[in-house]
Amino acid sequence: MASSEYLVIGAAEGELVAQLSRMGNRHGLIAGATGSGKTVTLQVLAESFSRLGVPVFTADIKGDLSGLAEGGEPHPKIDQRLQQIPLKGYHQRPSPVVFWDIFGESGHPVRTTISEMGPLLLSNLLDLNETQSGLLYACFRIADDEGMLLLDLKDLRALLHWMGENSKALRSEYGNISASSIGAIQRRLLVLEEEGADRFFGEPALRLEDLMQVDFSGNGVISILDATRLLAESPRLYATFLLWILSELFEQLPEVGDPERPKLVFFFDEAHLLFDRTPRVVVDKIEQVVRLIRSKGVGIYFVTQSPLDIPEEVLGQLGLKIQHALRAFSPKDLKAVRSVAQSFPANPAFDTAEVITDLGIGEALVSALDDQGRPQMVTRTLIRPPESRIGPLAEDERRQRLQRSPFSGRYDQVVDRQSAYEILKQRADIQQQEAQAEVKAKKVVPPPQSSRGRRHQSSGEAFINSVTRAVGSQIGRQIVRGIMGSLFGGRR
Repeated sequence: MASSEYLVIGAAEGELVAQLSRMGNRHGLIAGATGSGKTVTLQVLAESFSRLGVPVFTADIKGDLSGLAEGGEPHPKIDQRLQQIPLKGYHQRPSPVVFWDIFGESGHPVRTTISEMGPLLLSNLLDLNETQSGLLYACFRIADDEGMLLLDLKDLRALLHWMGENSKALRSEYGNISASSIGAIQRRLLVLEEEGADRFFGEPALRLEDLMQVDFSGNGVISILDATRLLAESPRLYATFLLWILSELFEQLPEVGDPERPKLVFFFDEAHLLFDRTPRVVVDKIEQVVRLIRSKGVGIYFVTQSPLDIPEEVLGQLGLKIQHALRAFSPKDLKAVRSVAQSFPANPAFDTAEVITDLGIGEALVSALDDQGRPQMVTRTLIRPPESRIGPLAEDERRQRLQRSPFSGRYDQVVDRQSAYEILKQRADIQQQEAQAEVKAKKVVPPPQSSRGRRHQSSGEAFINSVTRAVGSQIGRQIVRGIMGSLFGGRR
């Protein structure tokens, strides 16, 4: 086969182990214990797809994948590995890379809107119960019926508050709107904001076509999400964000059948987070996306410590399987190793369960697909070295690439157009003006306030003041946070 038709993964007993490029949308798995070589294998696959002209998206958990942007350097261990692998045309070179970061610190800012996220993923992100999720669905429906966009967190807060104040009028059409459920959602939103989600929700939203670029040489651009801080501070937001991208790709991309090579390859590192404490309805959606998105030309590759982290319904759809070493220190570990071994097509030359615990760094058990899409017999494989740098870029190297990026400046400035927050504030202002005009026309002088309390408000005045407080509290909270942050040296 010509080198452009397949991905070289490594070699087994002097023979190349490869995956046909047209099987790249049949998905895959990279598994293994910490320190066994998963990140380098991911790097090898990412740059190999890029050489074929396939755009790649991956999260960078430890910062090491930034080295894809710089050519590798000679090293005795690399030379030794190349002597064991009959690899033609290897030379150390960089790959085209674009850096992204939800916090906008180590890459271009990444945003989406509340409306685009949708109630299902947002409910999962907020870890809502069934009643609270139902109320959130009603919130989205009301926003549609009222013609209000939900772009950021303040839009959602304002609309939830408005729903609480008008719950009786809304009940007949949208069901019971519980004050306790609204309060619970509002509290979850505050926690989400403290985790940095206020930077994630808003505009300009990420354009999916910006993740599917090819450079002037025909190489697929590798989009790298810096997830070091995100994973540490909000692993649930990390998982939900990547799932949102998958769902958007599924909804927006046209059907292409089985192309000669994928249109995009998506690596999901720390994949167990996608399924931890995830409601069954969301897992079902994930399984559906994985099953159907291959016809859109998208390949999904899960990266995790053990294949057992992936539900069987999803695991059964993964074509390419690369299993690095697992360690067995207890009966439970041994049972897990045997279960993993049974997921591979057996090789009569060795005991798969025994080899899994004996693999060295940079070795893996590999089962690829043949030209008919059937899993091939598992082989003990030496993983080829990447052509790019093994290890992270320096800060100045990353800054230089950000400055030269084709997306420099596109996402930097936040846009806050009219949406639910502004519409509700405008309505409250108009109603307040009308109430003031009515009072003035009737020349009604309000009675003096007693020292024992204030005069009773009308229901109209109470609604106006309530909405005004909800709108004003967001601005006040931002001002207070700015002052406190400057006093204590905190980050806004």
